[in-house]
Amino acid sequence: MTEYAIEISGLRKTYAASKQQEAKEALKGIDLNIPHGSIFGLLGPNGAGKSTLINILAGLVIKTSGTVKIWGFDQDENPRQSRASIGVMPQEPNLDPFFTPCGSLDVQAGLYGVPRSQRRTDEILELIGLTDKANAYARSLSGGMRRRLLLGKALVHSPQILVLDEPTAGVDITLRNQLWDNVRRLNNEGMTIILTTHYLEEAEAMCDEIAIINHGSLIIRDTTANLLGKLDQKTLVITPTVRSQIASTAEIDVTHTDDGKIKLSYHPAQTSDNAVLDYLRTSSVNIKDIQTDVPDLEDVFLSLTE
Repeated sequence: MTEYAIEISGLRKTYAASKQQEAKEALKGIDLNIPHGSIFGLLGPNGAGKSTLINILAGLVIKTSGTVKIWGFDQDENPRQSRASIGVMPQEPNLDPFFTPCGSLDVQAGLYGVPRSQRRTDEILELIGLTDKANAYARSLSGGMRRRLLLGKALVHSPQILVLDEPTAGVDITLRNQLWDNVRRLNNEGMTIILTTHYLEEAEAMCDEIAIINHGSLIIRDTTANLLGKLDQKTLVITPTVRSQIASTAEIDVTHTDDGKIKLSYHPAQTSDNAVLDYLRTSSVNIKDIQTDVPDLEDVFLSLTE
């Protein structure tokens, strides 16, 4: 076993020109290795190339050049083994309305060549919470149930890697929490998870590492903690006991809100929290309440992609 679940080197994809549009280079030489057992976030604006990358991993799009290894299997040399090592939960439902959940999982397992004796249909139905709907037609399922069934279909061949493409887009908070509970359970059992999402708070909470793609290029890849540390900015929001006015300094930018609060923004690498509090004391500001405002993943994402 290699150190990485997925190894991508020099990956390029150019879509040929058509009557409607010119040729488009969707991926421009992506180099990316994803470690075993991680929850890895793949982020980027619409049209950045995420879907093209995922479809290449799934074997649905043929790359223009470069190499892709999935669980150590080269896509070109061992296409069946590489495809069997990965399961993809697509963004858009692709269910036959006349199949039951039980039937859908059985057919999907058959397509992957899983012998009937080794199929885990009942186990997967329980995992995704559809045991009581096992024999109901897919067309009768709610939107949330259909998305859970998509997850089940991605798991029928026991892949080592699971790709979740916008898994919680348009679902309610209850289903979202259920999905993440299942994802954490699968990851704890050793499965590598690759997540694309537009909900950046999800990526911040779930992912060990994050890669951001923009205009077909990988612009950054780092641990979530390090990414959040890229923006060296912090703000203390002070509610004084008595409305006060203080001035900015070379190190501290001060703004006053209409409701009497004082916001002090500074760079933690240059100015410590204690230095800011000392400045308040020397300015005779008595503190009634204090809050901290630190950058989140959305701030990092916008700073890198705008």
